[in-house]
Amino acid sequence: MPISLNGQTYYRTAEVCRMTGISRNTLFAMAKSGFFREPEKRDWRGWRLFTGSQVNQLMTKTGKVTEIIYK
Repeated sequence: MPISLNGQTYYRTAEVCRMTGISRNTLFAMAKSGFFREPEKRDWRGWRLFTGSQVNQLMTKTGKVTEIIYK
């Protein structure tokens, strides 16, 4: 379930992996390699939170062209 903070929608790692069809390790490797900026937000457990634009970048890269509409 996406999280809304200050009007911005964020997605947890598991949600991003499910939507893009990539593994957690692949997601972290892509972040580390500089494909997109390391997530700047984390939840209370320290889990990374990804923005809708980061998810869209990943979907484009992985061939899943469905765009997430976010506010």
